[in-house]
Amino acid sequence: MISTEKFYLFDVGVTNYLARCKPQPGSREFGKAFEQYILMELKAYQAYRNPDMPITFWRTAAGREVDFILGDKNLAVEIKGSSRVHEGDTRSLEALPEDGPVENACIVSLEEQPRILTKNIEMLPWRIFLEKLWQGGFGLD
Repeated sequence: MISTEKFYLFDVGVTNYLARCKPQPGSREFGKAFEQYILMELKAYQAYRNPDMPITFWRTAAGREVDFILGDKNLAVEIKGSSRVHEGDTRSLEALPEDGPVENACIVSLEEQPRILTKNIEMLPWRIFLEKLWQGGFGLD
C-alpha cells in the first residue's frame, strides 16, 4: 500500500470556482466534483453521528484505489460519476479484502436503480446511498 494523501476543499462550489471549472456530466472534472460532494456528506455524517469514525482511502503501488474507507473497513465506497457502472469498476473493491476483511462494499453512481454487482459489492444510486447512510443502514453508528 502507498502512503499518500488526498486533498479536498470544504465545498465543491468553492473548489470549482477556484479551478475556474464548470464540470459537465461525463467529464473527469464532474467525477472529481461528485466524489467531493459524497465526501462532504460523509464528513457531515461523521460530525453529527460518529465523530471518532475515520474516513480514509486505500491505494496500492499497482494503482488500485478505493475512494473512501469508513471505520475499520466497516464500509468501502467507490465513487463513479457516471450513469452506468461496468464490471471493471469493481476491481479495486475486489482487491481490498487482500489487505484484510471488509464488512460492506459499494459503488455509488448516477445510475437510477440499485443492483448487486458481485456477491460482496452492490451498486447504489447516490440518493439511495445517502438515505441508507443517514438511516444507519451500514452499521457505522
